[in-house]
Amino acid sequence: MAESELPPDDVEALLARVSFDAAGLVPAVVQDALDGEVRMVAYMDASALRRTLETGVGTFWSRSRRAPWVKGETSGNTLAVREVRIDCDGDCVLLRVDPAGPTCHTGAPSCFYRASAGGAWVEAGPPRGELESLFATLEARRAAGAAERSYTRQLLDAGPARIGEKLREEADELSRAVASEDDGRVTSEAADVLFHTLVALVSRGVSWRSVLAELRRRSGVSGLVEKASRGSAPRC
Repeated sequence: MAESELPPDDVEALLARVSFDAAGLVPAVVQDALDGEVRMVAYMDASALRRTLETGVGTFWSRSRRAPWVKGETSGNTLAVREVRIDCDGDCVLLRVDPAGPTCHTGAPSCFYRASAGGAWVEAGPPRGELESLFATLEARRAAGAAERSYTRQLLDAGPARIGEKLREEADELSRAVASEDDGRVTSEAADVLFHTLVALVSRGVSWRSVLAELRRRSGVSGLVEKASRGSAPRC
Protein backbone atom coordinates (compact mmCIF):
# COMPACT_ATOMS: atom_id res chain seq x y z
CA MET A 1 0.00 0.00 0.00
CA ALA A 2 3.02 2.31 0.31
CA GLU A 3 2.76 5.37 -1.92
CA SER A 4 -0.93 4.64 -2.48
CA GLU A 5 -3.07 7.22 -4.24
CA LEU A 6 -6.65 6.41 -3.37
CA PRO A 7 -9.27 8.72 -4.90
CA PRO A 8 -10.51 11.23 -2.28
CA ASP A 9 -14.04 9.79 -2.40
CA ASP A 10 -12.70 6.33 -1.59
CA VAL A 11 -10.72 7.67 1.38
CA GLU A 12 -13.74 9.50 2.77
CA ALA A 13 -15.89 6.39 2.38
CA LEU A 14 -13.33 4.38 4.36
CA LEU A 15 -13.13 7.04 7.09
CA ALA A 16 -16.92 7.03 7.42
CA ARG A 17 -16.78 3.41 8.62
CA VAL A 18 -14.43 4.23 11.52
CA SER A 19 -15.91 4.96 14.96
CA PHE A 20 -13.76 7.71 16.45
CA ASP A 21 -14.20 8.34 20.19
CA ALA A 22 -15.42 11.53 21.86
CA ALA A 23 -11.96 13.05 21.47
CA GLY A 24 -11.96 12.24 17.76
CA LEU A 25 -9.40 9.46 18.11
CA VAL A 26 -9.19 5.75 17.36
CA PRO A 27 -6.50 3.35 18.68
CA ALA A 28 -4.22 1.87 16.04
CA VAL A 29 -2.41 -1.43 16.52
CA VAL A 30 0.73 -1.72 14.42
CA GLN A 31 1.66 -5.24 13.30
CA ASP A 32 4.66 -6.43 11.30
CA ALA A 33 3.14 -7.72 8.06
CA LEU A 34 5.92 -10.25 7.56
CA ASP A 35 6.01 -12.14 10.85
CA GLY A 36 2.90 -10.90 12.69
CA GLU A 37 4.81 -9.28 15.56
CA VAL A 38 2.86 -6.51 17.33
CA ARG A 39 5.10 -3.46 17.13
CA MET A 40 3.25 -0.63 18.86
CA VAL A 41 -0.10 0.97 19.66
CA ALA A 42 -0.81 4.61 18.94
CA TYR A 43 -3.77 6.85 18.20
CA MET A 44 -5.07 8.40 15.01
CA ASP A 45 -7.48 11.18 14.32
CA ALA A 46 -9.32 11.37 11.02
CA SER A 47 -6.58 13.47 9.47
CA ALA A 48 -3.82 11.01 10.46
CA LEU A 49 -5.78 8.04 9.16
CA ARG A 50 -6.56 9.91 5.95
CA ARG A 51 -2.88 10.71 5.51
CA THR A 52 -1.93 7.08 6.16
CA LEU A 53 -4.45 5.85 3.58
CA GLU A 54 -3.28 8.39 1.02
CA THR A 55 0.48 7.99 1.42
CA GLY A 56 0.97 4.47 2.76
CA VAL A 57 3.19 5.86 5.55
CA GLY A 58 2.18 5.37 9.20
CA THR A 59 0.93 8.72 10.52
CA PHE A 60 -0.57 9.25 13.98
CA TRP A 61 -1.87 11.80 16.47
CA SER A 62 0.30 12.58 19.50
CA ARG A 63 -1.90 13.04 22.56
CA SER A 64 0.97 14.55 24.56
CA ARG A 65 1.99 17.10 21.92
CA ARG A 66 -1.52 17.44 20.53
CA ALA A 67 -0.11 17.33 17.02
CA PRO A 68 0.16 14.89 14.12
CA TRP A 69 3.37 12.89 13.71
CA VAL A 70 4.81 10.60 11.08
CA LYS A 71 6.47 7.60 12.68
CA GLY A 72 10.19 7.75 11.93
CA GLU A 73 10.24 11.30 10.59
CA THR A 74 13.30 12.05 12.74
CA SER A 75 14.74 8.57 13.43
CA GLY A 76 14.20 7.12 9.96
CA ASN A 77 12.38 4.14 11.49
CA THR A 78 9.30 4.58 9.33
CA LEU A 79 6.34 2.27 8.83
CA ALA A 80 5.44 1.39 5.25
CA VAL A 81 1.78 0.40 5.46
CA ARG A 82 0.81 -2.62 3.41
CA GLU A 83 -2.76 -2.93 4.64
CA VAL A 84 -5.24 -1.09 6.85
CA ARG A 85 -8.02 -2.98 8.64
CA ILE A 86 -10.73 -2.11 11.16
CA ASP A 87 -12.27 -4.41 13.73
CA CYS A 88 -15.91 -5.57 13.76
CA ASP A 89 -17.11 -2.40 15.54
CA GLY A 90 -14.91 -0.03 13.60
CA ASP A 91 -13.46 1.37 16.81
CA CYS A 92 -9.92 0.03 16.39
CA VAL A 93 -7.56 0.16 13.44
CA LEU A 94 -4.94 -2.42 12.49
CA LEU A 95 -1.97 -1.35 10.39
CA ARG A 96 0.01 -4.17 8.79
CA VAL A 97 3.41 -2.67 8.04
CA ASP A 98 6.92 -3.20 6.80
CA PRO A 99 8.98 -1.48 9.54
CA ALA A 100 12.26 0.19 8.72
CA GLY A 101 14.37 -0.58 11.79
CA PRO A 102 13.18 -0.77 15.39
CA THR A 103 9.76 0.63 16.21
CA CYS A 104 10.05 1.46 19.93
CA HIS A 105 11.67 4.77 20.91
CA THR A 106 13.95 2.75 23.23
CA GLY A 107 15.51 1.06 20.20
CA ALA A 108 13.67 -2.23 20.79
CA PRO A 109 12.00 -3.82 17.76
CA SER A 110 8.63 -3.78 19.54
CA CYS A 111 7.26 -1.63 22.36
CA PHE A 112 5.93 -4.81 24.00
CA TYR A 113 9.22 -6.14 25.34
CA ARG A 114 8.16 -6.50 29.00
CA ALA A 115 6.24 -9.48 30.34
CA SER A 116 4.82 -10.40 33.75
CA ALA A 117 6.84 -12.90 35.76
CA GLY A 118 6.76 -13.56 39.51
CA GLY A 119 4.64 -10.49 40.18
CA ALA A 120 6.97 -8.14 38.33
CA TRP A 121 7.48 -6.82 34.82
CA VAL A 122 10.67 -8.20 33.30
CA GLU A 123 12.34 -7.60 29.96
CA ALA A 124 11.45 -10.56 27.78
CA GLY A 125 12.34 -9.39 24.29
CA PRO A 126 9.82 -8.79 21.52
CA PRO A 127 6.66 -10.91 21.31
CA ARG A 128 7.21 -13.69 18.79
CA GLY A 129 5.38 -16.64 17.30
CA GLU A 130 6.62 -20.17 17.99
CA LEU A 131 8.92 -20.40 14.96
CA GLU A 132 10.43 -16.95 15.57
CA SER A 133 10.99 -17.83 19.24
CA LEU A 134 12.63 -21.12 18.32
CA PHE A 135 14.85 -19.40 15.77
CA ALA A 136 15.96 -16.87 18.41
CA THR A 137 16.78 -19.71 20.81
CA LEU A 138 18.86 -21.48 18.16
CA GLU A 139 20.74 -18.26 17.41
CA ALA A 140 21.49 -17.95 21.14
CA ARG A 141 22.83 -21.51 21.12
CA ARG A 142 25.16 -20.59 18.27
CA ALA A 143 26.31 -17.38 19.96
CA ALA A 144 27.08 -19.24 23.21
CA GLY A 145 29.85 -21.16 21.49
CA ALA A 146 31.49 -24.33 22.76
CA ALA A 147 30.35 -23.68 26.33
CA GLU A 148 26.78 -24.48 25.29
CA ARG A 149 25.81 -28.11 25.82
CA SER A 150 22.80 -29.02 23.71
CA TYR A 151 21.71 -31.07 20.71
CA THR A 152 21.66 -27.89 18.64
CA ARG A 153 25.25 -27.12 19.63
CA GLN A 154 26.29 -30.65 18.64
CA LEU A 155 24.74 -30.20 15.20
CA LEU A 156 26.36 -26.79 14.72
CA ASP A 157 29.74 -28.15 15.77
CA ALA A 158 29.35 -31.12 13.39
CA GLY A 159 29.11 -28.71 10.48
CA PRO A 160 26.99 -28.17 7.35
CA ALA A 161 27.45 -31.66 5.93
CA ARG A 162 26.07 -33.34 9.06
CA ILE A 163 23.23 -30.83 9.30
CA GLY A 164 22.32 -31.49 5.67
CA GLU A 165 22.45 -35.23 6.26
CA LYS A 166 20.18 -34.93 9.29
CA LEU A 167 17.75 -32.74 7.37
CA ARG A 168 17.51 -35.36 4.61
CA GLU A 169 16.86 -38.06 7.22
CA GLU A 170 14.06 -36.05 8.80
CA ALA A 171 12.51 -35.18 5.43
CA ASP A 172 12.52 -38.86 4.49
CA GLU A 173 10.81 -39.78 7.76
CA LEU A 174 8.17 -37.12 7.10
CA SER A 175 7.57 -38.35 3.56
CA ARG A 176 7.04 -41.91 4.83
CA ALA A 177 4.70 -40.68 7.58
CA VAL A 178 2.64 -38.71 5.05
CA ALA A 179 2.35 -41.80 2.84
CA SER A 180 1.34 -44.39 5.40
CA GLU A 181 1.26 -43.28 9.06
CA ASP A 182 -1.24 -41.53 11.32
CA ASP A 183 -1.69 -37.78 11.73
CA GLY A 184 0.20 -37.77 15.01
CA ARG A 185 3.31 -39.12 13.31
CA VAL A 186 2.94 -36.63 10.45
CA THR A 187 2.74 -33.80 13.00
CA SER A 188 5.79 -35.04 14.91
CA GLU A 189 7.92 -35.59 11.82
CA ALA A 190 6.90 -32.20 10.37
CA ALA A 191 8.05 -30.55 13.61
CA ASP A 192 11.40 -32.36 13.28
CA VAL A 193 11.83 -31.12 9.71
CA LEU A 194 11.04 -27.53 10.71
CA PHE A 195 13.46 -27.71 13.66
CA HIS A 196 16.34 -29.02 11.55
CA THR A 197 15.54 -26.51 8.79
CA LEU A 198 15.94 -23.68 11.31
CA VAL A 199 19.21 -25.17 12.55
CA ALA A 200 20.43 -25.23 8.94
CA LEU A 201 19.51 -21.57 8.48
CA VAL A 202 21.26 -20.58 11.72
CA SER A 203 24.37 -22.51 10.69
CA ARG A 204 24.52 -20.50 7.46
CA GLY A 205 23.62 -17.15 9.04
CA VAL A 206 20.43 -16.93 6.98
CA SER A 207 17.61 -15.14 8.81
CA TRP A 208 14.14 -16.56 9.21
CA ARG A 209 12.83 -13.17 8.12
CA SER A 210 14.56 -13.54 4.75
CA VAL A 211 12.75 -16.84 4.23
CA LEU A 212 9.42 -15.18 5.02
CA ALA A 213 10.28 -12.41 2.57
CA GLU A 214 10.98 -14.99 -0.14
CA LEU A 215 7.64 -16.68 0.53
CA ARG A 216 5.96 -13.28 0.25
CA ARG A 217 7.73 -12.68 -3.06
CA ARG A 218 6.28 -15.91 -4.40
CA SER A 219 2.76 -15.20 -3.13
CA GLY A 220 0.24 -15.17 -5.95
CA VAL A 221 2.71 -16.66 -8.42
CA SER A 222 2.07 -20.09 -9.90
CA GLY A 223 4.53 -22.64 -8.55
CA LEU A 224 5.18 -23.82 -12.10
CA VAL A 225 5.98 -20.29 -13.23
CA GLU A 226 8.17 -19.62 -10.20
CA LYS A 227 10.18 -22.81 -10.68
CA ALA A 228 10.62 -22.09 -14.39
CA SER A 229 11.97 -18.63 -13.55
CA ARG A 230 14.75 -20.31 -11.55
CA GLY A 231 15.48 -22.80 -14.30
CA SER A 232 14.07 -25.67 -12.29
CA ALA A 233 10.89 -26.47 -14.16
CA PRO A 234 9.59 -29.97 -13.41
CA ARG A 235 10.42 -32.64 -15.98
CA CYS A 236 7.69 -34.57 -17.76
